[in-house]
Amino acid sequence: MSHDGTHHSGPHAKLIYMANQISKFMESKPTAEGIELFASHINDFWEPRMRRHLFEVIDAGGAGLRPLALDAARLIKRPAAQTV
Repeated sequence: MSHDGTHHSGPHAKLIYMANQISKFMESKPTAEGIELFASHINDFWEPRMRRHLFEVIDAGGAGLRPLALDAARLIKRPAAQTV
């Protein structure tokens, strides 16, 4: 199974691809630093809607996400649920 997102399809395919690109870069760092930098990047640069979609993927089991992205989830700010 590929964890780079290139073979993932569905409504979150582009988001998974972007998260995996960031994750792949952060894997060049020591593990703890990479996890923290990944989460910081997501918190600083991804709008709440994107983080909400990321958590939809994570909460559904994280299919397609690289392990570092999943490990960083605990440090990512979960946005409030969207109200309709």
